[in-house]
Formats: sequence, C-alpha cells, structure tokens
Amino acid sequence: MKVAFITRSTLKSIPGGDTVQVRETARQLEASGVRVDVLAANEKILYSRYDLLHLFNIIRPADLLLHAKRCNIPYVVTPILVDYSEYDKRFRKGLSGRVFRLLSPSAIEYVKTLGRWLTGNDPLVSKAYIWKGHKRSMQEILQKAACILPNSATEAATLARKFKRLSAIRIIPNGADTGLFKPDNAISREKDLIICAARIEGIKNQLNLIKAMNNSGFKMLLIGAAAPNQVSYYQHCRKIAGANIQFTGNLPQHELAACYQRAAVHILPSWFETCGLSSLEAAASGCNIVITDKGFAKDYFGNDAFYCDPGDPGSILEAVKKAASFQNDGRLQKKISEEFTWQHAAEQTVAVYKQILQH
Repeated sequence: MKVAFITRSTLKSIPGGDTVQVRETARQLEASGVRVDVLAANEKILYSRYDLLHLFNIIRPADLLLHAKRCNIPYVVTPILVDYSEYDKRFRKGLSGRVFRLLSPSAIEYVKTLGRWLTGNDPLVSKAYIWKGHKRSMQEILQKAACILPNSATEAATLARKFKRLSAIRIIPNGADTGLFKPDNAISREKDLIICAARIEGIKNQLNLIKAMNNSGFKMLLIGAAAPNQVSYYQHCRKIAGANIQFTGNLPQHELAACYQRAAVHILPSWFETCGLSSLEAAASGCNIVITDKGFAKDYFGNDAFYCDPGDPGSILEAVKKAASFQNDGRLQKKISEEFTWQHAAEQTVAVYKQILQH
C-alpha cells in the first residue's frame, strides 16, 4: 500500500503540532509496512502513484481543495479543526483586529488566507477557493472524503454540527512517543520549575502566561521559537518577562525530553487546542499538566489535568499552583501509554485505509 500525505505548504518552514502529527504518523505507518510520501500541497502530485491520499488540516482548505477535486482515488481527511476566532476578535491589534471583530470565524480565515497569498507568505494552491469561500471549500472537501479522521469525540461532534452530509467518521486520537518521552528516575524533578513548550505566538498565549508567572516564586521556561509573522509579539513577551522567566528557543528532542523530566508542571494556556501535543509528551514524562479550557483537550486529559481560562492571568497562576502541589500518581502517564501513542494511532489508521481499499 502506498499513501500520499498532503499537508499545508508551510508544514516544514513553519513547524507546529501538525508537523509532529504528520511526521510521527508517517513513521509508524512505514514501520507497519505502508509506504508514505509526505508532500506539500503546492507540489505537483501524481495521484496514479498512490492507492490513497491522506489530507491534513481542513482549516487550510485552499491547500486541499484542488487535490480533492482532481484526484481519481479515494482520500481521507484528518481535520485538525482549530478555531482561532476568539483570539482574532479579542486580541488582534490594528486594522485587522477592528475588521475581524465584525466577521464570522469562516470569514476571518478567508481574509487571512487571501492576505497570506497577496503578501507572498503562502501560495494559493486552489484558485477556486476565491469564489467558493472558506466554509464551502471545507464542506466540499469533507463531503467527498472516503472517511474523516478527527482526533477526539468532541472534534467529531463539532464537525457534525458545523457541516452537512458528512461521510464516515472514525476517531483516531493523537499520540506521544512514549519511547522518548518517559520519566527518568535519575533526573530529579524541580518542584518550582514550570515549562511551556510551544511556538511563541498570540494563539499560544505566552503573554498572559508571563503576566501570570512574573515574580510568582516559580521558575518558568518558555521553549520554542517565535512564529515568523509574530516577531513583535515575541519581543513584547521578552520585554515584560521578569527575572524568573527564561526563553530557550527551539530545543532538540532529547533536550526537550530532559526538560519534561525535570519540570513539575507543563502548561499550555492557548486560546484553542485540539489536543496539545506537548502536553501529551510532558504528561508521558511524568509532569503535572495545566491546559486551556478552550478546545478539545478534555477528551485526552479528563480529570487528570488542571484547566485555566487563557484570558485570565489569575486563573493561569491558580491552576499552576494547584498542579505544582499535586502528588502525581502516574494515572495520566499510564493512560497515555495505553491509549495515546503514535503506534496506536497508526494501527487504527491502517485499519481505515484497508477498509476503504477493500470497498
């Protein structure tokens, strides 16, 4: 079996959680005997070379619409259905902020997509997107899919509510590499060390996190690079950060794993998370978890994490204090090793592929 993963054009140049998801899913599928090519949406793709296409990131339909229309083989979609509209409406500055406050979530994404194209920051792979619009383009891609693969039950329910006449849906949760991300008894955990591993940008909300953690008595590590189009946000974060806040930039995976093993708490106070892959990795490493109450993360962490309101620094700090004083009983780590691994995700994905091709 040979499968093409079709991803956003900037998957490698601007890495994010979907970069990890694509890379790790492909790696595990290859280990199970499926041949996988990871291709950017703006590449020329010879569909006849493949048995099946796997499209990622439905919120970037301008990348996917052309392939959904042209290919003559079945395809599946991993939606990664994030909603940035609350952040865009409440915290975007300048003219874009004023405009976004007047628009629907779909209209905001439409304007952002055309803006990236017109400024040369992103190719517009599917010109039909211009007249079809954002939501109609998403609907068309989803409706023609052989199967839709959301990463949680709440994401599946949201898709069913937002879109009509969807094809088959199979929930395939995200995972963590539990071979790399695991506790190390040789490394002492620092009770006052709090970390956040995420690209530094408004949607990840490091600014409110810094406001919460400044001079709090905790040491704070912010792990990650600035998003290319949010350098001013990054600079503002650095400007207001207290002496207890440290910026590390991106770290190699083995160094990131060591940080997870040292820290008492990992926090991701984003304005929206489908899962929070760094939170999964940190939990697998034995950290206590604080995560946003917005999005789908509760499907993964349930009652085994502490939740915060990303708009309230007081809520963020209170959740961190509770997590730091919590005696980790290993329950969440065990849950991840049993339910949320990339191997588990790949096994379920292969089963879907085979079912589609048999029919």
